[in-house]
Amino acid sequence: MKYHLSAPQILRDTIHLPASKSISNRALVLQALSQGTSPIKNLADCDDTMVIVKAFKDNNEVIDIKAAGTAMRFLTAYYSTQPGIHIMTGTERMKQRPISILVDALRALGARIDYVAQEGYPPLRITGAKLQSKELSLPGNVSSQYISALLMIGPTLPQGLTLKLMGNITSLPYIDMTLQLMEDFGAVAHRDNATNPMTISVQAGGYRDIPYIVENDWSAASYWYEMVALSQDKEASITLPHLKPVSSQGDSKVAHLFKSLSVQTEFTPEGIRIYKQGKVCERMEENFVEMPDLAQTFVVTCCLLGIPFRYTGLHTLRIKETDRISALMNELHKLGFVLYAEGDDVLLWNGERCEPVNNPIIATYDDHRMAMAFAPTSLRLPNITIEHPEVVSKSYPLFWNDLHQAGFKIMNNE
Repeated sequence: MKYHLSAPQILRDTIHLPASKSISNRALVLQALSQGTSPIKNLADCDDTMVIVKAFKDNNEVIDIKAAGTAMRFLTAYYSTQPGIHIMTGTERMKQRPISILVDALRALGARIDYVAQEGYPPLRITGAKLQSKELSLPGNVSSQYISALLMIGPTLPQGLTLKLMGNITSLPYIDMTLQLMEDFGAVAHRDNATNPMTISVQAGGYRDIPYIVENDWSAASYWYEMVALSQDKEASITLPHLKPVSSQGDSKVAHLFKSLSVQTEFTPEGIRIYKQGKVCERMEENFVEMPDLAQTFVVTCCLLGIPFRYTGLHTLRIKETDRISALMNELHKLGFVLYAEGDDVLLWNGERCEPVNNPIIATYDDHRMAMAFAPTSLRLPNITIEHPEVVSKSYPLFWNDLHQAGFKIMNNE
């Protein structure tokens, strides 16, 4: 399937974003650990969340989490504490995503986990066991999902859990989000302010069963910020209900960062209104270590606005749904932009151009964020086609419906 996009001349609408999948996924695991039945309201309906819902509902031995990396990490830790045998598997790409750091940490606690095929990678065979408390040390620059997975099972261990994170910490806001939700569900956890090592202490005692309401997704909001920035409508304005100025989501920083790209945010009791105002910066430099899911949005936006950039803190992008650094370089080259990578951590554009491809077709690499970051380019380029647009179901199932509502014309070229 391919979608050919035509953008509207006027961009002004109210868009109801999906619920945060990051919060939804954590809330589901914490509810399961509490053995609770209270409702979780405004739960995300995306693929990444639905695979967790299905796993808990069906309770099958074989659990296919498809492309949901969060589910693979969180459920690996969860099922290590539960009776029975479970096989965790997923897509071919999931079977190429390393998980040995988490597995080794869980084994140190007494977990019984075997690799079904390739050492260090899913599928996994997990035999539930009674885990023991132990102080664990991990490099701080690993995926925050490993750390969150361990933290969430901490209150169920006999004497709790202590994690020491060595060196620079990756995606700290996601760790803080996990700690906040754990506290909401009745756990007692604390992290110190030291940077090397950072110690996180979780007390034993389990969780309490509570009703919970999930807030809307700031990551999804980033694409509407991008659209306002790229729109030729000088009065472009999008209203996004149910977003909070104080949020546990690290991606809420998008509101601050887009000020440099002429997009302002007005907070209201109902949510936010974003609108075009001010001048764009001449160059942008930013460290995305605490908000890696925003990187694609800013890379594409800056290229289309002609703003050179140097972005750091991108080392986790290589092991996401795809190698996002390579994917960005490949697809922006089709649009006439020559990007450079420095190792696994840095991506930059110095303004260098090349001959663009006629009628470019943007590959999405089975990555929802590639589709959503490139769709707004149709506001500046008239002949954009997005390949495999259905991948947005991973986090924002109604993305194309919302674009259509906002005036985009979407032609299905199968």
